[in-house]
Amino acid sequence: MTLTRAWAMLIALSILSTAVAALGLEGRWLALIVLPLAWAKAQIILNRYLGLSQAPDIARGFAISLGLFMLVLIGLAVVGAG
Repeated sequence: MTLTRAWAMLIALSILSTAVAALGLEGRWLALIVLPLAWAKAQIILNRYLGLSQAPDIARGFAISLGLFMLVLIGLAVVGAG
């Protein structure tokens, strides 16, 4: 993925996040949609802008850690909003 395409993906994901927030969703539904979008943006930033795609082992460690963190946040959102 080129930097231009990464930038375009970040813009598209940000617009999507804003559109979801503008729908007026609250609680678990908002978290279930927005957190995966934030995860996708973080992955693009880590891999393309910080260059972790050049270090696959480190990138994998960050991806696993970030994925687990997102699962915890989604779990907390679901339990807290229930």
